[in-house]
Amino acid sequence: MNELEQLRRAMRATEGPYHDDLDLTAIMRDGRRLRRRRRFVGAGATALVTVLVAGGVGLGVRWVRPPAPDRPPVGGVAAPTGASPATPPPPGSAPTRMPPATPPGSVPTGAPPATPPETDSHRRPVGDVVETGIWYGGGQRVYYMVAVDLPEAPGVRIGLMAGRRTPAGDLTDDIVVNDVRGSDRRPGFHEIGYDDATPSATRPPVPTFGYFVGPVSRIVGTVDGRQVEARLARWSTDPELVIFWFNPADLAPGVRLDGIVARDRTGRPL
Repeated sequence: MNELEQLRRAMRATEGPYHDDLDLTAIMRDGRRLRRRRRFVGAGATALVTVLVAGGVGLGVRWVRPPAPDRPPVGGVAAPTGASPATPPPPGSAPTRMPPATPPGSVPTGAPPATPPETDSHRRPVGDVVETGIWYGGGQRVYYMVAVDLPEAPGVRIGLMAGRRTPAGDLTDDIVVNDVRGSDRRPGFHEIGYDDATPSATRPPVPTFGYFVGPVSRIVGTVDGRQVEARLARWSTDPELVIFWFNPADLAPGVRLDGIVARDRTGRPL
């Protein structure tokens, strides 16, 4: 509203008080009062909005004055969080093409394939491999400790593997035995391995075997009323752990023992 319109409205508003004689000085004075009153009302409305915003902070309310329709917001358009405002290309330059976004979980074209995990044809021995002198064609029967993981038996961390080794040193696993409760280092006998599988051309029979923890010097088994003595080898990592097996000529693989006993150097049973 311009000054002329305000003056006309002020004149219409003062027609009652100034009947025939128009007092221009009074009219201008009333017009100025009217303008001041309107400015005061506008300022009061802004103050009221400010109070509402301050009172609504705890409620998550935020009031933003909208921009005038004929001009953009102050400071221009805000860039997204973590991004920089786009810069227009110089006149005459070709637009830059951005590569398409890669969907989550996908591999961009041209990226090197993931390296497959390393795999072994056997479990890695823990400590030395024990040779038995028992040969099957091009492989020798051997025994070695391997790592095991039993969540229900945290005290069992190792097992005894019956395997084969070629002259080149390649190992093949056949049977592993391990405890399923308690500790793998408790004194005495632990699980004994019997071969229940039928021998084949790819897997020869496995002699009966196991391990004992303690100062043992002899291990003697009993089957059908006769005694058979086991071969012994101390584990390189812990000499208290003694690996034993029975020669197939003395005890056929798969035949169950009737009893077994361990003796110390003096012959006393352990």
